[in-house]
Parts: sequence; structure tokens; C-alpha cells
Amino acid sequence: MASADIVVDVWFADYPFRTYQGTSFLQPLRDQAAAFEQRHPGCRISVRGVDFWDMAQEVSEAVEQGRAPDVAGYYASDTRMALDTRTPDGRPRYVSVTEALAGRDRVLGEAVVLDDLEPAVRSYYTRSGELLCVPLSATTTVLYSNLTLLRLAGIAEPPRTWRELRTACEAVRALPGGHATGATWANHGWLFQQAVAQQGGLLADHDNGRAGTARTVDLASAAMLAWVSWWRQLHADGLFHYSGTPDDWEGCFGAFAGQQVAFLISSSKSAEELVGAGREAGFEVAVSAMPHNDDVPYAGNFVSGDALWLADGPNRVKRDHALAFVLSLLQPSAVAAWHRSNGFLPVTGAGQRLLEAEGWFARHPHHRAAVEQLRRSDGSPAALGPIIGRLTRIDDVLAAAMHDVLVHDADPAQRFAAATATAQQIVDDHIRVLSTTA
Repeated sequence: MASADIVVDVWFADYPFRTYQGTSFLQPLRDQAAAFEQRHPGCRISVRGVDFWDMAQEVSEAVEQGRAPDVAGYYASDTRMALDTRTPDGRPRYVSVTEALAGRDRVLGEAVVLDDLEPAVRSYYTRSGELLCVPLSATTTVLYSNLTLLRLAGIAEPPRTWRELRTACEAVRALPGGHATGATWANHGWLFQQAVAQQGGLLADHDNGRAGTARTVDLASAAMLAWVSWWRQLHADGLFHYSGTPDDWEGCFGAFAGQQVAFLISSSKSAEELVGAGREAGFEVAVSAMPHNDDVPYAGNFVSGDALWLADGPNRVKRDHALAFVLSLLQPSAVAAWHRSNGFLPVTGAGQRLLEAEGWFARHPHHRAAVEQLRRSDGSPAALGPIIGRLTRIDDVLAAAMHDVLVHDADPAQRFAAATATAQQIVDDHIRVLSTTA
């Protein structure tokens, strides 16, 4: 194939919000694609946005129909789904970036900077020493605190542990004429995973699915029940605000912005929006690490977000152009531009240094917390987070169990044992489908 005929199909995960500059979410990536085409005449990057929830299913259907993309952006929770995607003849759809690079330090002139990836980000997508894909967007869980209320309550710093958070909630609730109940966060599976990871706990066998396909799951481990029981007591004592609806991220945002609560655990991606909401409402917002269990050593929090997977195939010229484009998105200017556009943490050291030199972090210090938290990770399979088939469905199982605990006073141990049985069936079904298509 002549280079002038090369078209690289790239499916990016798309989101229903705009950049901070007011453009469509994918516009910065379309701009990067246009710049790449200028540097590589004859190569066209065809960009398509796919709802991030639907990517795994859309690619699977496209593979069967012979129209799958050369690069696909999977959400982190779908990592196992990407690994298990097969071509019609049963081969893995994707090639690891390590294998595709074959030791090169440049691809079509684009520098290979994978060693400069933020360690916790790189490690999340590394398996058996190979980098599976190229991280694009990264986020983790952090704590948002209403500093104005904290100071009124005599608290100098955001809480760092569960015990400190409870104490701070009690102090805020005791304020004269106060209406803040304490804390809130979405009843969503991702936060359960983070809390378990912090405690060094595993959700699945085979090192959390990192040393092989996860075949058994445990949603009623000591680490899980410690989180659930602590949360339950916080709610029972009137220190936790629950809207009554699982996955209510917007409701939690609104409760914090409206000063119904003093604390919010949420994605680091929301830092700009939450700090801005506080400014508009007349209170100061601090961003810090997600509080952890006082009674066990801290292991780490892991990343979520999107990563770009490279399709394997016999046409090495086309694959190299796809790989080169993906690598171009890790150059310092591209990393900095992506961060400035949407708040995902900058995934390379060079990108962070560029932002620092520009004075970005001096003007936006709330964006430092996510990276600082990730650098405290011990790098264990627990701290890196789980890789499990159909993990998003297991998220729903966790949220449903916690809803019953909070609203219907279900016994945590019994309810999460039942949740384990449901999640195990989901994993068994996934493995059964794999065995019939292998």
C-alpha cells in the first residue's frame, strides 16, 4: 500500500460535555489529528467519537462485521474486555504497544516517551512486563473540602483518614445554624474498588486479574466490609448525605456546591468545575487525597480514564502510522493541551513540567492532588486496581448492595455475600462466552 493511500480509523471515547474552552469534547484530539496529517502527508486520521459506555460492544460488533477501527479508546474498566476481544479467526484483536514498538525509540519520526508516563498510569496498563496500550485520559478519586466551613469549625486541614473525616463531619454539623450534614459521594462501584485498593485488598484472584484472567471474585472481603460498615455508620449517624439513587454523581455535585455537605469524594476530573462552583457560591474548595482506613497501611489509589488500543494485522505500514499517531498524543504539548481542555491529569512527566513552566499549576493548584496521590502507591496488584471481565456490571451489583444497606438496613456481610454470588455469575458467564468463541 502506498503511503498516500493510508487511512487510520481511530475511535475515541466520547463524553457528553464540552471542553473548558467551549468546544466539543473531542475537538482537541481532532486538532492533534490534523497536525499529525500535516507532518505525515498522505496519511489521514479518521476520527469517530463513541460513547465511552458503548465502546467495547461497538468494537465487538464491528469486528464481526469487518469494519473495526485501527485504534480504539477503551475505558479502564473495560480493559479485560479489550484483552478478550478476538478477530473472527480467534486471534487477539489488539497487539501490545511493547510488541508493536519492537524496541524502537521513534516511529515515523514520532518519539517514544512511554518511560516518561506517570508510573501509576503506566503500571495500570502493564501486564507481564508489556505495556498493553497507550493511556490518554487519567483520573482518580480525590476529596473535595469546603475550606470555608472547615475553618469555621476550627479545622485547619482537609481530613486524611476515615476517622479524621468523621471527626470533621461532626464538627461541621455542630456549627451554629449550620445545615451541612457532613459528606457525600456517589454510590458507584468505582469508589468501592478504590477503598479496597487503599487497604491492599483484592477483588479477584490471579492478582486482581493482573496475572491471568480473573475467575473468582470476592465482594465481601474484610477490606470491602470495613468500607461498607464505616460508610453505613456514617449514614446512620446523620453524617452522610445519600440522595437515595445509585450513581447519582450530579446529585452529589449539587449537594456540595449548595453547601448541604462539607465534603465530597469524586473524580479528580471534576476539580476545575467544583472549585469554580465554590468560587461562584462564595466558598473556598480544597482538593486532597481520598481519605483512607486508619487501621491498615495505605496501599494506593488507581487510575481510571481512557487508553488507546492498537489493532493487530498484517499491514505493518498502516499499523505503524496508527502507532505513530497514538505516540504523538503523548508529546508534551499534546499532553498539556489535553489537560488544559478537560482536567484529566497530565500523563507524562514532560507534560507536567511544561504546565509547571507555564505557571498553570500556580494558577490551578487544585490539579496537583491527583498526581501526588498516585505517587504514594506501593505498586501492588491491589493498589493498581482490578482487571475483571464485565466490571461495569459488577459496579452495578456493588451499588445495589450498598443501596440496600443504606436504605433498607440490610446486614453488610450477608448482603455483600449475596452480591458476591451475583458478581461471580457475571464473571462465569463472561468466561463461558470466551470459551465458546476461542
